[in-house]
Amino acid sequence: MKKIIHIDNSEFFRKLMKNFLTQEGFEVESFSNAEEAGMAISGGLASMVISGLAFAGMEAEDFIRRTKENYAGPLVVISSSLDPQKKSSLSGLGVKAAIDKSGPWQESLKAELAAL
Repeated sequence: MKKIIHIDNSEFFRKLMKNFLTQEGFEVESFSNAEEAGMAISGGLASMVISGLAFAGMEAEDFIRRTKENYAGPLVVISSSLDPQKKSSLSGLGVKAAIDKSGPWQESLKAELAAL
C-alpha cells in the first residue's frame, strides 16, 4: 500500500484528508508539526507528501525547501491562501501541484494520486 504524509494545522482538515485518502486506498500519516513530519519524510517511505501552508514549527516555504532536499517524490500543497503569485513561487520550489482548498480539491488531488 502506498503511503502519504499529510501536514496541516487544521485538525478538521487532517481528519477529512485522512478519510479521503484512506477511501482512495492509501495509508496516511498526518501531522500538525513540521518537525515531526520532516522526520517521517526523511524515513523515505512516503509515496507523496501533501502539505498545507500554515502549520506549527516553521514557515511553509522553509519546510518545502528542506523537504525537497531530502525527498525526491511528489510534494503537493493544498491551501486556502493560494493566488497566482504564490502558485508560481511554490512551483519554483519544486511543488508538483498547488490546489485550492476552497475549490473541488478532491477531484484535483485524485489526478495527482493517479500518477502514483
